[in-house]
Amino acid sequence: MNLSPSAAAGGGLPDQPASPEVSEEHKCLNSELWHACAGPLVSLPAVGSRVLYFPQGHSEQVSASTNKEMESQIPNYPNLPAQLICQLHNVTMHADAETDEVYAQMTLQPLSPQELKDPFLPAELGNASKQPTNYFCKTLTASDTSTHGGFSVPRRAAEKVFPPLDFTQQPPAQELMAKDLHGNEWKFRHIFRGQPKRHLLTTGWSIFISAKRLVAGDSVLFIWNDNNQLLLGIRRANRSQTVMPSSVLSSDSMHIGLLAAAAHAASTNSRFTIFYNPKSKPFRVCHTIG
Repeated sequence: MNLSPSAAAGGGLPDQPASPEVSEEHKCLNSELWHACAGPLVSLPAVGSRVLYFPQGHSEQVSASTNKEMESQIPNYPNLPAQLICQLHNVTMHADAETDEVYAQMTLQPLSPQELKDPFLPAELGNASKQPTNYFCKTLTASDTSTHGGFSVPRRAAEKVFPPLDFTQQPPAQELMAKDLHGNEWKFRHIFRGQPKRHLLTTGWSIFISAKRLVAGDSVLFIWNDNNQLLLGIRRANRSQTVMPSSVLSSDSMHIGLLAAAAHAASTNSRFTIFYNPKSKPFRVCHTIG
């Protein structure tokens, strides 16, 4: 399993990456919705897993995601190996409050030579990530993002995810309440009408589009979960420049900070923290080995 980080900090930078709002937010973030927004190829390792961490790849990842070259000399860490075998102690899911871009925070600890000799017991692993099952995702068209129109829902998707309509009504319609990653509720009118007849979200849709600043090419997804709740998420199309979460460190300090944290953790077998952005370019940075 490969994941793509957006930034990292640890060692001397333990409190800078996440704001209090984000720290509280991960406690109730829905795993199904997070994974649906992250995309079908993203899967978070279970707590207790052993992973290979590649510091240089992580540094290159940050350079790419910030779309800038280093302006200062990166310190040399001769004792920092090209890869670290670590144990995953904690993983939490986050979403940026402004963009809804999802990312994950992971706490790793390099294993000592003795620990590497000890047998690894898979039974010690935590629960696997919750993957979405009953959901649909649609790329928005210009019509979908018009403030005077509505959202056209594919018929099979509407029948699979939305509660059934009462076709004794003319036209069949219902009120839908969907919850986003931040726990905000959005109310839509779902109606089946037109020639040919089609499923539409009308009232409330333009408010959602405007609030999230969605444009044609972005995607929206709906999940009907096991608790009979409707969840709503977005995937933004790739822009010319990556929008970094406001809660993540920026500039050269990310490069120096992540390498310093990794070097310190490697020499002391202490824990350090990395942040993963699933939308970053696919450099090989962290790979699950157990």
